Amino acid sequence: MVSSSFPYDPRPGQESLADAVYRACSDRAHLVVESGTGTGKTVCALSAGVEFCKSRGKKLLYVTRTNSQQRQVMLELRQIAEMIDVFGVALQGRKNMCPLAKSDPELSQGSPDELSRVCSERKGRVIKGDETACKYYAATISEDLQPVMRYSRDELPTAEEFCAHCVERGLCPHEVSKMHVPAADVVTAPYIMFFDGFIRHALLDWMACTLQDIVLIVDEAHNLPSYARELESAALSEVALRLAEREVDEFGDPEVGEGISLRDFLLITAEVLDKSTEEYLIDEDGIIPQSHLEEELMFRTKMTSRGVQGIFAQASNFGEMVRDNRKLAGRLPRSYVHGTASFLTFWQTLEEAEYVKLVTKYDRDKAFEAYCLDSAIACKPVAECHASVHMSGTLAPLDEYRDSIGLVKDARLMAVPSPFPPENRLVLFLDDVTTKHDDIERDESMADKIGERLSEIITGVPKSTIVFYPSYAMMEKLSSRTRLASGGRKVYFEKRDMDQGEFMRLVSDFKLAPGKALLHAISGGRVSEGIDFPGEEMELAVIAGIPYPKPTAKHRAFQHFCELRFGQGWERAVKAPTARKLQQAVGRLIRSETDRGVAVILDKRAVHFKDSLQAKKTEDPVSDIEEFFERPQMASSGPVAQCIPTRKGLEL
Repeated sequence: MVSSSFPYDPRPGQESLADAVYRACSDRAHLVVESGTGTGKTVCALSAGVEFCKSRGKKLLYVTRTNSQQRQVMLELRQIAEMIDVFGVALQGRKNMCPLAKSDPELSQGSPDELSRVCSERKGRVIKGDETACKYYAATISEDLQPVMRYSRDELPTAEEFCAHCVERGLCPHEVSKMHVPAADVVTAPYIMFFDGFIRHALLDWMACTLQDIVLIVDEAHNLPSYARELESAALSEVALRLAEREVDEFGDPEVGEGISLRDFLLITAEVLDKSTEEYLIDEDGIIPQSHLEEELMFRTKMTSRGVQGIFAQASNFGEMVRDNRKLAGRLPRSYVHGTASFLTFWQTLEEAEYVKLVTKYDRDKAFEAYCLDSAIACKPVAECHASVHMSGTLAPLDEYRDSIGLVKDARLMAVPSPFPPENRLVLFLDDVTTKHDDIERDESMADKIGERLSEIITGVPKSTIVFYPSYAMMEKLSSRTRLASGGRKVYFEKRDMDQGEFMRLVSDFKLAPGKALLHAISGGRVSEGIDFPGEEMELAVIAGIPYPKPTAKHRAFQHFCELRFGQGWERAVKAPTARKLQQAVGRLIRSETDRGVAVILDKRAVHFKDSLQAKKTEDPVSDIEEFFERPQMASSGPVAQCIPTRKGLEL
């Protein structure tokens, strides 16, 4: 039975999901849930989590990958607040909540640590009487905040709404939100605020609690393993070394070792990067020997290991001086010399079993990269929480996710399928084309053939369509072959490094042209995740190539790690993430009881995923699509929650 805080008439499957979340909280357990489209996983987890936390004096921390997911949390919390007294706060980083950072081009590029330093320095000046250092903070500490506190409690605003409300009143949204957090029953925040150690420490201080007081909910959890690996990784690029040399030009060139100036050392490091790239780079990256960089630095400086470490320390001290000077000048307290020293010190401490050392080259910028192979490193704090719930519509295999982030073996696993009738979705695949790298390089006509197939479908099915490609390079190669097929339809492209505003405008423009628009996007990109396209906004998805990970040195190292750690290298590093990307793309089609849609996979390798996708081979996709849309729509029958076997038997 769902709790009294559940704000809707429950759909089939929602009672069991909400009950599973409540029992996991009560039992101090960890719950991993694959919850299909339409199951209402956000409101189920929120309502059950709120009821438990309010009765036991715990805090609910709901972390999301994107701002749109965070917004949904606050919208659902408003509905729950109609049933039970609950207060929630939406937090984002200073980059989004600080009015100065949003308006200053230099500050907008700052890291959380850099912005924290700027903020601390400016607040100190305000307290000493210089209100011009930050007018927003000056108003925050001098004006009556009760009206904005009442607004926050009464309206439960999203982060964007709260920021606009505060700025309109001349207040600092970031500082005011921190004042609200201790009283909040629910805090929703981006991943980084929990999984980055520096920020997590601050967040716990604001919340006035320990990890043991927190029930953690991780939304779109399929993102977490790769996010955690990237968070623990680091790089030192050729561009960063050149910028470090500019700091020497501006602040001086001290001696950092016997007969070696700081500029000398930076040039030596750049030379080692050049040599390493020439020797080990293959395509875009290459693995370098574990001690290669250290040995090269020792040889070129004619110093011992301890002597080289001394150079790192001297460079770090210089970098701190640069940061302090820039902070006092009101500039972003960034030092590339300090970053270089920090990276090289970190590089020396890496565990070979957990990291791979690489040279990389992207867009002509060379770099040393220390890539983390073990997502469990960043996820260790999860185990200290009172309980945790990990949710996604594309999380299977659940035991693979559990193991990858280091959850205990007896973590509970649960699957809740979509309540929408499967007959409202059709998945087809063709076996006469492929985007497999070797095949498309060997057979020059393969790209033309895929282009013909794409054009045939785009022309023959005049419905709003998204074409998903495995990479931007493949998008460029194949989409250029469909230009004549658009027939006057609006055509849009998901672009690399689009900012949030530009991306949302792209989505809005596409959605406003139902039945007429064509959008070229990336499998696993922002369009394929977290965006709903109900009704006629999207009725056809074409997946132009299986989105297997690119076989780089980095990925081969990760596959080797999975083989050594779990005995399943290919399954965990290749098959599972590919299956999730396919499910995400197909999942854009059906977002409500009345949606209908067709997905067509243009790649013969789809046969390896046909069972999980319930895909059927087609010889004539246009005819099969037309026949599908001529059928009557099916009614919803509702999902049945499924228990997943673990080593301890059936859970839930």
